[in-house]
Amino acid sequence: MIAGIIGVALVLQTGGSACAAPPSTTAKTGKATFYDLAGTSGNCSFEVPADDLYVALGPSQYSEGTSCGAYLDVTGPKGKVRVKVFDSCPECAAGHLDLSRTAFKKIGAEIDGIIPIKYKLVTNPSVPGPISVRIKEGASQYWFAARIDNHANLLSSVKVASGSGSFKSAHRTDFNYWLIDSGAGPGPFKIKITDVYGKTSTVSGIKMNPGSVQKTSVRASSASSSGTAAKVESTTSASKKPTVTAKASPSKPAAAKSSASASASAAVSPSATTAAAAPLLESTTTAEEAEAALAGPAVDLAAAEPRC
Repeated sequence: MIAGIIGVALVLQTGGSACAAPPSTTAKTGKATFYDLAGTSGNCSFEVPADDLYVALGPSQYSEGTSCGAYLDVTGPKGKVRVKVFDSCPECAAGHLDLSRTAFKKIGAEIDGIIPIKYKLVTNPSVPGPISVRIKEGASQYWFAARIDNHANLLSSVKVASGSGSFKSAHRTDFNYWLIDSGAGPGPFKIKITDVYGKTSTVSGIKMNPGSVQKTSVRASSASSSGTAAKVESTTSASKKPTVTAKASPSKPAAAKSSASASASAAVSPSATTAAAAPLLESTTTAEEAEAALAGPAVDLAAAEPRC
């Protein structure tokens, strides 16, 4: 078992579906570096947060996009900062967090370059706004692709229905878009979003409007909520942009992924870390029982995507 960011049982099989167990929020120790983003988006395909506080994670913790949109509290020599999982760092080992320069300067001296830290996952964090949906360029009634933002907790599943049709399950990519390869219809869409704690939010009135961010009235902090799309904003941000570090260490390309970013850090070594298997949990396990079962050495997010 590997000491990592989020303690998650790999997966459990129930009738052919795989579900993630609730994550651990136990504090971990590690180190932090910083980098400057080249472009307008990291591997998670989000726009840069207004406060410029974000983090890139190594392969085992980025977990092919599973961690995108989560929030971490990171404590360093100068204090604490909350950052959004925004990008991947192909050369970062587990426990090595590559922060934005702004975030790094809040908890350490920029001249140090590398600082010791403690960090933990935040449960039900405050987010800057209601859930938003961005339909990807190239999407149509025959190929559905959407990015979900401001969902607060780690996501377990996304399902989509067009008009009065039935829901179809989407699968997540490593650049944080949810796809239905056969399409979901012409819309307007209802999208049902479920996090790893079983909390479900449903947004409706989402239009087939590729390239625009559609803000809804639904806040992910509600235990179970639903609402409609309220506002559409045009955006031209690409789903994948390369990033560069503030230091001289060159990055290596991520393994055979067309969406991989080139985020890298100072004084790091390429990580070959993989997540170890954790005990499987029964399908009736509660959130409390799951956290108890995960007590002890932490396990990184499963390399295979958890879906429900």
